[in-house]
Amino acid sequence: MALKTTKWDVTQHLDTEEKIALFLEAVFEEGDPATIAAAIGEVAKARGMTQIAKDAGLSRENLYRALSAEGNPEFGTVMKVIKAMGFDLRVTPHKAA
Repeated sequence: MALKTTKWDVTQHLDTEEKIALFLEAVFEEGDPATIAAAIGEVAKARGMTQIAKDAGLSRENLYRALSAEGNPEFGTVMKVIKAMGFDLRVTPHKAA
């Protein structure tokens, strides 16, 4: 019997504020700008790209483009999208090892 698999889609698992916050926190800890942009895009898809774009004051097409693998969103765009998703971006000091 052949094993049937399906493509894993993170947006199916981003269904609570806590899960989204933990997902974004983990991505920000890694610190890769492209991964951060992609993760913000996944959250926007999970929340509804059209509504996030509207709340951020951006066109849906521009938001998709900015958060695509080839995109390079401006920091202002990232901040608008994070706010539109209902989150704040905070800075905390590193913990001493």
